[in-house]
Amino acid sequence: MGKQTEFEIMAAKMDFRLEIAERLGIIGQSEALMQAVETVFDIAPTDLTVLITGETGTGKEIFARSIHKLSHRNKGPYLSLNCAAIPETLLEAELFGYEKGAFTGASDRRIGFFESANKGTLFLDEIGDMPSQTQVKVLRFLESREFSRLGSSEVHSVDVRIVTATNKNLEKEIKENRFREDLFYRLNSVRIHLPPLRERKSDIPVLFDYFAKQIAQHYGFEYNGISSDAIEILQNLPWQGNIRELRNFAEKVITLEKENFITLSILQKYLPPALPSASALFGMKEQNIVLVPKQDESKNFESTLLLKVLFEIENSLSELKSQNAKLFSELNNIKKEISNIPRSSLYEYQEVNDEEEISLKDNLNIEKSERKLIAEALQKYNRNRKQAASALGISLRTLYRKINQYNLED
Repeated sequence: MGKQTEFEIMAAKMDFRLEIAERLGIIGQSEALMQAVETVFDIAPTDLTVLITGETGTGKEIFARSIHKLSHRNKGPYLSLNCAAIPETLLEAELFGYEKGAFTGASDRRIGFFESANKGTLFLDEIGDMPSQTQVKVLRFLESREFSRLGSSEVHSVDVRIVTATNKNLEKEIKENRFREDLFYRLNSVRIHLPPLRERKSDIPVLFDYFAKQIAQHYGFEYNGISSDAIEILQNLPWQGNIRELRNFAEKVITLEKENFITLSILQKYLPPALPSASALFGMKEQNIVLVPKQDESKNFESTLLLKVLFEIENSLSELKSQNAKLFSELNNIKKEISNIPRSSLYEYQEVNDEEEISLKDNLNIEKSERKLIAEALQKYNRNRKQAASALGISLRTLYRKINQYNLED
C-alpha cells in the first residue's frame, strides 16, 4: 500500500465528517454547506461562543445541537431558548431564575436557563430580538460567568457554553441602536453562516429524498425516488421558507399521494397556480407548470396575490400541525441519533447511563485507527462485508473502498 497523499487524507477526513453530519441531521454536500460543517467540527471541541446566522428555516438549531453533541460537553444538558417567543418582562426571569416573592406571581423559587445548563450548552435562538436591558445582563454574565437570581443578592457561578442564532443583520441592528456592539463582539467569537436553500440548489434533491424516505417509513410504505423533471421544478422554486418549507412540502406530497415514485404530474397537483410558469423558470414557451385561464391583467394580479397569501397560510398551518406531532418525539430522536453514530478514528463511545456518547480524541492517527476499526468489524462478522458496513454505519461501497485502501482483502 502506497503512502497516502495529503489530498487523499483530507478527502477521507471530509467523507467521514459528512457521514457524521448526516447522522446529526445536516443533509447536503454543497460547497457553502460543507464550509459550515467544517467550522462545526473545528470549533466543537472548544468552549468558544458561537453565533449562527441565516434566514428562517435554514437549520440553525440543528447546527447548534450538533456543536453540543460533538463537544466534550455532550454528557451535560443542552437547553434551547427562543428569545423572541418570551415576553420582555419574563425573559430575564427565564434566563437567570428568581427567588420566591421576587415579583407578583413568584410563588416558588425558579432555576433559570443559565443555571440549568451548567456543564452543558445553552442555545439562545433569535438573539437579535433580545431586549436592550436583558442584553446588558447577558453581557455581564459572559464577562464573569456569574449571576444572581431575581430577588436575591447571592452570586452564583456556572460553567456553560453559549451558542446563539439570529436571522437578523446584527451589524445593521447595532447601527440603528437596537443591539449592543459590545455584546455582539462577545457573541461573535466564531460565526457560522447558513446559506438559504436557493443558494444551495444542488442539495434540494438530496433533502427531498431524505424527507420523503422518513415520511414513507413513518407511514409504512416504500419510496423509490422522484423524476428528474420534477426535481428540476423544485430546484427552480424560491423556497422562501428554506429547508423547513421544503420539508413541509415533501411531507404533504408523500403523505397524501403514498406513491413510491413522484412524477412531474403528481408534483404539479401541489404547486399553487400563483407560482411562476415553466417558461419563466426554464425559458420555455407556451407551457405553464399549472394551467391558469387568461384573465384581465389587473384581476390576474389580484388573484395571484391572494393565492400567494393563501399558500403561505397553508404552509404556516402545516408547520404548526407537524411541530405539535413531532414535539414529544424530538428527545427520543436525539438519543437515537447519538446511539447510531458509528465508532470512528476521531470519536470513541463510552457507556454513560445506557447511552453512547461522542468524545473527541486528541492527536489520533486517522488512518491507523480507521484501519483497525474496519479490521475488527470484518473479523467480528466473519468477513461478511454487508454486516460489517452496517455495524460501522457506512455504506457498502465505502467499506469496499476502505478495504482496498488499507489492504484488508482476504
